[in-house]
Amino acid sequence: CGGSVSDPSGVLESPNYPGSYPNDADCVWEIQVENNFRVTLTFRDIVMQSGTCQYDYIEVYDGPLHSSPLLGRFCSGSFPTYVSSSNMMSVRFHSDSRYSFRGFQAHYSSIPAGHNTTIQCLPDYMHIVVSRNYLQSQGYSAQRVTLRDNHCRPTVTSREVVFNIPYNGCGTVQEENNDTINYSNTIRVTSSSYVIKRKKNINLHVSCRMLRKSWQQVMYAAEDTVDVEEHQFGRYDMNITFYDSPAFLRQVRRSPYYIDLNQNLYLQACLRSSDPNLKVVVDTCVASPDPQDFNTLTYYLVKNRCPRDSSYATFYSPSSHFARFKFNAFEFMSRHPSVYLKCQMLVCRLGDYSSRCYRGCSSRAKRDTSSAEEEVDVVVGPLQLREGDAPSGITR
Repeated sequence: CGGSVSDPSGVLESPNYPGSYPNDADCVWEIQVENNFRVTLTFRDIVMQSGTCQYDYIEVYDGPLHSSPLLGRFCSGSFPTYVSSSNMMSVRFHSDSRYSFRGFQAHYSSIPAGHNTTIQCLPDYMHIVVSRNYLQSQGYSAQRVTLRDNHCRPTVTSREVVFNIPYNGCGTVQEENNDTINYSNTIRVTSSSYVIKRKKNINLHVSCRMLRKSWQQVMYAAEDTVDVEEHQFGRYDMNITFYDSPAFLRQVRRSPYYIDLNQNLYLQACLRSSDPNLKVVVDTCVASPDPQDFNTLTYYLVKNRCPRDSSYATFYSPSSHFARFKFNAFEFMSRHPSVYLKCQMLVCRLGDYSSRCYRGCSSRAKRDTSSAEEEVDVVVGPLQLREGDAPSGITR
C-alpha cells in the first residue's frame, strides 16, 4: 500500500477497501502534482477504530512526511478537506494489531496556485518567472528587477521577467541545516524614482532546500510588501547507465540488454547538479523480475551499503557526482525472462564524514538524520539472457 502518486487527480483507499483493512499496516502516499499547483484532498468515507486515534489513524502532511507540518490526524467524525501550500502532500494510514474496519476513501485533485510569480528548482539552477503585468499593477518597472549580484541579469520578454539562478553563482548562498542543504538568493524590485520614493522596495527571497527524496522550493516577500509565497517540490536528476567494460568509456544503449550468465555488468550512477560539493554513493540495489514490484520476488546485491552478493564491487570514480559498481549476471526462474534493478542512491555533502556516504556498511533500522543527505530511487532494465543459456534459479 502507499507509494508515489503523480496524476492530476485520483482516489486513495485503505488496503482491501471496502473490505476490512489488515492489521499492522503502515502506508504512506506521496501526492505530487505539477509545479505551481496545489493538492486538494477530500475524504468521502471513514470507518475506523474511533476514540483517541492512538491505534488506527490517518495523518495528512503539507509536503513530505518527515519534514512538513501535520495538517490533521483523525480516525472518525466528519469528512475533512485539506489543501496543500505546495505541489506536494503526504497521507499516512496506520493500523495496530487488534481490530479491523472498513477504512477510508479519499479523492484528490490539483488546483492552480493562482500567483503571478512561479519557481522551479531544476538540477542546475532555480528558474524564476515574474509576470510583468503583476509588476506594473504594483507600480514597478521590469527594468528595476535585479539579483543580489547585479552582474546576473534576467531575460525580459513582453510578458515576463525570467531568472535562471545557478546554485554555485550569482550570489547564491549555500547553507547546511540539520539534514537539509539550502541554496538561497534574493530578487530585488526597486522603485524607479531617483529623488524620493513612497513605495518600499520588494525583496523576493528564493531558496531551494534539499530534503528527503525531494527539493523544496520556497519564495516569500520581505516586510510584508507583497503577498507572494511559493513552495514547490521536485526530484533529483539521477540516472544509472550500463557500460561494456571497467574502463567506463562506452555506454550500453541497447534495451533490453542481452547478457550471458555470470557476465560482468558495469554500472555508473550519475547525479546532475551544478553544486560541486555533493557526493553520491550506492546505498541499496535490489533485483526483481517485475519493475513495479520490488517486494514479492527480490534479490539484494547490496543493502544499506553492505554487499549481499559476492560479485558486487565498487570502483574508483573521477568525480564525486559519479558512483561506479559491478556485479555478475544472474537470472530468476524461467517464467521470469527479464530482470530489473532498483537502486537507492545517497547524496551527501562532500567531506561530511558524519554522513552515511562515508560510514560504509550499516545495519541501521531507520534513516539517520544527523547530517545532510538525500535518498533517490532509480530503476534500470530490463536485463535478458541470450538465447541458449539454460534457465534455473538465481545462478552464479
